[in-house]
Amino acid sequence: MTHDRIRTPQIIIIIFLVILLIMAYILHMDLVVLFNESLIKLVMNGVLALALIPMLNVGAGMNFGLPVGIVGGLVGLCIAVNFRLTGFPGFFASLLFSLIICVVFGWLYGLLLNRVKGREEIAGTFIGFSIIPLMNYFWTLAPFQNRQMLYPIGGQGLRPKIGLDPYFYNVLDNFCMIKISGFEIPLGLLAFYGLLCLFLYLFFRTKVGRAIIATGENEAFSRLSGIDISKIRLIAIILSTVFAGIGICVYSQSYGFIQLYDEPLSMAFPAISAVLIGGSTGRRTWIFEAVLGTYLLQTIYLLTVPIANEILIPELTEILRTFITYSIILYALLYRDRRRIVY
Repeated sequence: MTHDRIRTPQIIIIIFLVILLIMAYILHMDLVVLFNESLIKLVMNGVLALALIPMLNVGAGMNFGLPVGIVGGLVGLCIAVNFRLTGFPGFFASLLFSLIICVVFGWLYGLLLNRVKGREEIAGTFIGFSIIPLMNYFWTLAPFQNRQMLYPIGGQGLRPKIGLDPYFYNVLDNFCMIKISGFEIPLGLLAFYGLLCLFLYLFFRTKVGRAIIATGENEAFSRLSGIDISKIRLIAIILSTVFAGIGICVYSQSYGFIQLYDEPLSMAFPAISAVLIGGSTGRRTWIFEAVLGTYLLQTIYLLTVPIANEILIPELTEILRTFITYSIILYALLYRDRRRIVY
């Protein structure tokens, strides 16, 4: 299969994005503002897409159990807010709490997936859906003391949305913000994202990282080479879960709210879609593919709503955006399966 044939879905999506940009220009929309927002959206959602890479490269498939790591990160965020930590200390404390919790969650999640080897995507889906109602009990009964987190009546149970404005809202977004002729470059946010990408790049060049890639490419040969398959898979799943926890912390500080209860269910599919759009075959995924796919998907999200509002009835904009975007995702998914058969 030729290289240009492999990249056909990405070419189609880029052409669609260019058409949206032309329409935005014709409709006199502020392209500078849209560009500024696209950089924020890239990092907001990009870390969750990076969280898929370890599991994909170890051969465990798409991590449909991403909510396992997300709820771990949400617990870390709630602990930091409960202690009323603010600014960078509050944000990095939430990352530390998330790291500890996600390691435990990832270890349990990894043990379960090792028991259902070959059916990880199905098992991950059910685990991801199962942990949400369990955590809903936790959000209702957890003994948090910060009144700003609790329901105003009764004082028991966390609110569905907890505002981060008094704590560490936009702490990364506003750090080292560079403004040039209307363009706003969130250097601190991009640098944090770049460090996470660099960590993954260097990790996959270590002995453990190479073992993860080898296991994903040929498990039988890796076993004959002396690699402990179960241990390597467990490390990859833990790393994926930890990155999901970090991802929701980054997402929340940009969004301005901690979203609890059923919200984590809606966060796995866009991350998986971004990786597919970026060119992943579902067997081996590069960091560039996750970054590219996230930017393309989130920029399409960003453009379709205001454009549809201008040319259509506002009530139809969400339907149109969903139809167009996920039609492209379906095409990328079908193309992935065709490439897997060829390989």
